Amino acid sequence: MIKTVVTNKRAFHDYHILETLEAGLALKGSEVKSIREGKISLKEAYCYFQEGELYLLQCHIAPYSHLGYEEHDPLRPRKLLLHRDELRKLRKKKDEGGLTIVPLKVYWNKNHLKAEIALVKGKKLYDKRRDLAEKESQRTMERMMKQKR
Repeated sequence: MIKTVVTNKRAFHDYHILETLEAGLALKGSEVKSIREGKISLKEAYCYFQEGELYLLQCHIAPYSHLGYEEHDPLRPRKLLLHRDELRKLRKKKDEGGLTIVPLKVYWNKNHLKAEIALVKGKKLYDKRRDLAEKESQRTMERMMKQKR
């Protein structure tokens, strides 16, 4: 049973999605509780390799509301849990193609918190305009079909 917590809508607008991957997240207890409350944002989040590990940066997880004395840093780097082979392949593709790794969504898979990350390439302005025009034409077609019924 998969329950989506948050999606990164901006990533779909700004990037061409080339490949997706599921990764676990290394979190503190207060962060998990805060995510259960839905207090997470992926708007400016991206992934970065550091010392052979992949980290999630600029992902804002608000402090837990019922926490006592010890708060976590809302923007701290969070380690993504992947197999060594997956990390090696991802790093190779990222380096040779000039690509970026961004999180697309965070979700619960059974009782485990997972992040769907993607290897992406930035869109040009004309690509964004074309996508918006396609969406708008699709909406008008759906409206016309609804009116005919």
